[in-house]
Amino acid sequence: MGVPPYRPIRVLFLCTHTVLQGKVFLQISNKQTYQTPRGGDVITSQTVQSVDKSGGKVQGMFAEIAPRYDFVNRMLSGGIDIWWRRITVQRAPPPTTGAILDVCTGTGDLALAYALKAGQNIRVVGSDFCKPMLDRGIEKSTKRNVPVEWLEADAMKLPFSDNSFDLVTVAFGLRNIAETAKGLKEMCRVCKPGGRLAILEFSLPENVIIRKSYLWYFRNILPRIGNAIAQNHADAYSYLNQSVEEFPSGESLVRLIKQTGFNHVDQFPLTLGIATLSIATKPTIPGEPNVPGQKETYSA
Repeated sequence: MGVPPYRPIRVLFLCTHTVLQGKVFLQISNKQTYQTPRGGDVITSQTVQSVDKSGGKVQGMFAEIAPRYDFVNRMLSGGIDIWWRRITVQRAPPPTTGAILDVCTGTGDLALAYALKAGQNIRVVGSDFCKPMLDRGIEKSTKRNVPVEWLEADAMKLPFSDNSFDLVTVAFGLRNIAETAKGLKEMCRVCKPGGRLAILEFSLPENVIIRKSYLWYFRNILPRIGNAIAQNHADAYSYLNQSVEEFPSGESLVRLIKQTGFNHVDQFPLTLGIATLSIATKPTIPGEPNVPGQKETYSA
């Protein structure tokens, strides 16, 4: 993949792609091995959140913005979200056989990307507890003739047997689960031993200057634009910045992932660290010891 042709637009919208996605990322540093902290209590939603993530609140909010969801995200991100998902599919490719589950699939962009890449031999399932969002995904898959199974389901009570999926993914949805640890445990339960979990989520840049600029835009500009265009009365785009700021990232997220059943996590910060792809592996043997992950940095 080459460098996207419209770099000035990308730079203009750099902070805006707080709404979900990315572009081709060029590697700007070598792999770094790091040891994540061990021990301590499992981080739960109560530990890291004050924003209201109750099921009814989040479900109603996304139901209201569903008709304009894709349009607003593409406009605010300048299309960067498309490239982030491509990086996800590239770094966590579909298995040669078996099944993929995309949790909190929303309008189904990541599920559709995997279905297009995987071909006919792989079962792809997209689940979400917000039916109006799923309806958008169904429309897109029907229009494009891409085979995806769509299922209305709560991420904390997935209606699948243990060890059902070779790959479990979630893009910009993990922070919306009321109890993050419980959702991760469910994803681990339905993932096959040796299978993988791919989490694409917003994160806060480590660079102080970039972080401050990003947070100023995130708090003051994006909510007003997003809520106005989406004609949203539930302040979904105000919720967005609050949920991102309170969600664990970096090594805190790595520790949480490991405490909920996975034993290896690689992280790939994207676009100056405003999003991060985390890829974890489920142990093939119960109780298999944790191992350090790797960290690579990508930039738009």
